[in-house]
Amino acid sequence: MNVIFAIGMPGGWEWIIIGLIVVIFFGANKIPEIFKGFGKGIREFKDASREIKKEIEKESNTDTEKNK
Repeated sequence: MNVIFAIGMPGGWEWIIIGLIVVIFFGANKIPEIFKGFGKGIREFKDASREIKKEIEKESNTDTEKNK
């Protein structure tokens, strides 16, 4: 864990190099598909977390009503 902090986050040039490597490996045509899939994954995760939060709130409201 401490190694990650010692290395640090990538800066400007590092992101450019990472981007070039991605273009070389996947090709420019595949990149939009990759990001589209990534966006769908994030959206599904957010939807699932909202749903879980609603369920927890619903259960806590039910419990408080029972205790009254």
